[in-house]
Amino acid sequence: MIHILQAVIIGIIEGITEFLPISSTGHIVLAENLMKIPTTVDPNAKIVAFDANFWTMFSYVIQLGAIFAVIFIYFNRLNPFSGKKDRQQKHDTWQLWFYVVVGVIPSVVVGLPLNDWMDEHLMNWQVVSATLIIYGILFIVIENWNRTRQIRRTKLHNMTYGLALSIGCFQALSIVPGTSRSGATILGALILGMSRMAATEFSFFLAIPTMFGVTILKLGKFFLKGATMSGLELTTLLVGFVVSMIVAWFAVVFLMNYLKKHNFKVFGVYRIILGFVVIIAGAFFKLF
Repeated sequence: MIHILQAVIIGIIEGITEFLPISSTGHIVLAENLMKIPTTVDPNAKIVAFDANFWTMFSYVIQLGAIFAVIFIYFNRLNPFSGKKDRQQKHDTWQLWFYVVVGVIPSVVVGLPLNDWMDEHLMNWQVVSATLIIYGILFIVIENWNRTRQIRRTKLHNMTYGLALSIGCFQALSIVPGTSRSGATILGALILGMSRMAATEFSFFLAIPTMFGVTILKLGKFFLKGATMSGLELTTLLVGFVVSMIVAWFAVVFLMNYLKKHNFKVFGVYRIILGFVVIIAGAFFKLF
């Protein structure tokens, strides 16, 4: 039962943090260390149940649960085949998907070859705390800057392919641990002149193909190592997936309602505080 409880806790953390710009990685790594979950993969070690290989794969698969929450919430808007849409609306939906595909390109070009290297060499408290704090400061600075300029791109139909590609470049930066995929894309979109709501929605949609691709990649690597899953491991994985999806649903709804009247400064402050927590946890308690 301890593994199921761990899956529930990590699923809750993933569901809350995947779409809030506060770094799901930083939170999950802290939680895993507090719960003594093995996370360091030894390529020479024999694969056993609930080892680091499983939990590494688990942390990526449950991200897909969070993505399904977005798909369910925005299904009608993202469905170009809906019988409720007229010809123009279907065209606009296809156009949105084309923007998303273009936005994913930088992550494919940069993320695929560098993802494992980043995890191996930069997954430490020094890097994670630095990215948490730096991006936290940037959110505060950008929000202050936006108060003095006119925001023209308030809807996603104001997108361009160049803008989508530029936001995708910001997403590629999120391969650095602690950055936050949603944080990087939202921040990039804000810098490029999008409104908070439009920036956040495009970040949601950009996550769909990105996280599907990452999950398939990690699952493939897991099974290519010769790993198999026991019934309990599969149950644990499904529990984490479902919990992540349900919690992410509420997190997405909360965030979109919150942004109707507020800005991202509070998330910037939170990131800075969490960054110092990671420094303390890593430097003094060896929890990172």
